[in-house]
Amino acid sequence: MSATLSQNMLLAVPLAPLVGAVVAGLFGKQVGRRGAHTVTILGVLIAFVLSAMTLSAVLDGARFNQTVYEWMVLGGLKMEVGFMIDGLSAMMMCVVTFVSLMVHIYTIGYMEEDPGYQRFFSYISLFTFSMLMLVMANNMLQLFFGWEAVGLVSYLLIGFWYTKPTAIFANMKAFLVNRVGDFGFILGIGLLVAYGGSLNYTETFAKSAELAKIGFVNPFGGGEWMMLSVACICLFIGAMGKSAQFPLHVWLPDSMEGPTPISALIHAATMVTAGIFMVSRFSPLFELSDTALNFVLVIGAITALFMGFLGIIQNDIKRVVAYSTLSQLGYMTVALGASAYSVAVFHLMTHAFFKALLFLGAGSVIIGMHHDQDIRNMGGLRKYMPITWLTSLLGSLALIGTPFFSGFYSKDSIIEAVHASHLPGAGFAYFAVVAGVFVTAFYSFRMYFLVFHGKENFHHKPFPGEHDHHDDHGHGHDHTPHESPWVVTVPLILLAIPSVLIGYFTIAPMLHGDFFKDAIFVNPEVHHAMHELGEEFHGAFAMAVHSLQTLPLWLAVGGVVTAYVFYMVAPSIPATFARVLRPVITLLENKYYMDWFNENVLARGARLLGAGLWKAGDQGLIDGVLINGSARTVGGVAGLVRLIQTGHLYWYALVMILGVVGLMTWQLWPYMGPQFKALFGL
Repeated sequence: MSATLSQNMLLAVPLAPLVGAVVAGLFGKQVGRRGAHTVTILGVLIAFVLSAMTLSAVLDGARFNQTVYEWMVLGGLKMEVGFMIDGLSAMMMCVVTFVSLMVHIYTIGYMEEDPGYQRFFSYISLFTFSMLMLVMANNMLQLFFGWEAVGLVSYLLIGFWYTKPTAIFANMKAFLVNRVGDFGFILGIGLLVAYGGSLNYTETFAKSAELAKIGFVNPFGGGEWMMLSVACICLFIGAMGKSAQFPLHVWLPDSMEGPTPISALIHAATMVTAGIFMVSRFSPLFELSDTALNFVLVIGAITALFMGFLGIIQNDIKRVVAYSTLSQLGYMTVALGASAYSVAVFHLMTHAFFKALLFLGAGSVIIGMHHDQDIRNMGGLRKYMPITWLTSLLGSLALIGTPFFSGFYSKDSIIEAVHASHLPGAGFAYFAVVAGVFVTAFYSFRMYFLVFHGKENFHHKPFPGEHDHHDDHGHGHDHTPHESPWVVTVPLILLAIPSVLIGYFTIAPMLHGDFFKDAIFVNPEVHHAMHELGEEFHGAFAMAVHSLQTLPLWLAVGGVVTAYVFYMVAPSIPATFARVLRPVITLLENKYYMDWFNENVLARGARLLGAGLWKAGDQGLIDGVLINGSARTVGGVAGLVRLIQTGHLYWYALVMILGVVGLMTWQLWPYMGPQFKALFGL
């Protein structure tokens, strides 16, 4: 145990943003706008500096796994707050705090005129606290707290403009879809606690071999279900909601209704990667279930390819980036399924930088375009917004996997890992991630060319929302685009640097070194992907040079060239495709009818089921039969009894006499019965 990782220092990491959030949220009027952004940025800056120090200590071999506070003990089950600091959590802490710091600074410019300025800073700081509690946890209770807290704060942020009906619909949709995933998540935790007897990661992982032998009776007949497979699939259903995997992906594109800074914070770097982090953290359990891994692999492959297709037809600049996020999360999930957890987390890290860059670049364009988000109304912005243009180009090159850029190293490693996997779904997954390379390059550069090159389509156009209270940033009525202020461009430049460089410098220790040696567990005897990757790896430079003769690179080049030809050289081609492939375009425009299915089949079905249970069960059976029925029965019996209980003495005497006669007849009938029958000839 190293002295450099003290409990107090680690406590300060999540508490610093929490203090900023409380001050900005509860005392926003007193401290004012400057006070609100100063205290929250200071809190996140402290968290980032301490996270960087933590990472440095971890690289020197320091580890920390202790309880900080014991909440209560229930029958031997300890409910605690504690931290587990190793390579995985230290890396996540740095990514979360750095991207959050950039977003905080950027927000000063983006939300400049918004009346909810202090409230917004409070929310994003609270979000950072929640995410840090999640990644630093050493037990499932704290993990679940952080998991739910980021869900709650994302609900507040997506619906930040609460007078806007689309924002309210989007945040409710996000909240409800995540509840579906979280139901699976808590079932998975419940199974592990019920059979493992502990909420603590280390204690649960130590029993993984015993847990792998426990089986359930299959309710559908056939062989028994393995408890660990069921628990891991339930945990992953939680990840499907949080990390927006098919079919629980439907909330993420709509969440673009929130302000752009939060699109970058939630959907690039933090909340949506929580599921990827969680599966990596639970790798000792997932490794023991090929069934669960195959499920993860196939779901990720479907998401990676089919969400990419949806990015092709989007015209809202933020939605293109949102579908790109869905597709890239699919890539990370595929890596998890192939047992390449370190590759998934590596792509999580590189993606966090270049996707935050693309989101904030899109926000900068939106500011420059006076809040018009339609890429068809743009074009030629390169000369008006040079910093935004250059940083967005670097982000796009990283996204499509250009050699030497950070995205190349993580994305190509995922493709190689899937190629090496022997799971039943690996063939389909390999096709999906390879085809996805072309799709990603095409929609990324379709957006890039339409926004920054070609004909200017914005002159003399009225810009929607210019007079909205939350959209008017005081730019007057000059419709010429302009470069954003320094508080917007500086974060773009600072994010562009790791988007280009970080993959080159970190691939060797993170994938083929011992950076994750005690954080991620892979069973090399069963799952060979990482071993094969290691044998083929001869350094970051050699990997980039070798890629010149691989299919993914030429697919990426093909995607860029196709986008250039379609949208810069011959715009009539996509118009022709749109006519010829009308049914396909309609399918994509309706997002595979998933929203329709959810609203008209699932939601309406649930409402009909609820109405049926209410009418037949509640009103009919419970109220009608059990409650009102029992009351009617008592009333009927009372009415009969009332006829007998008259209160007259002669009536009671008559009844007593009749009773005596009845008793005597019953007693004497065995003896006198035959004489009566003979007398009356019966």
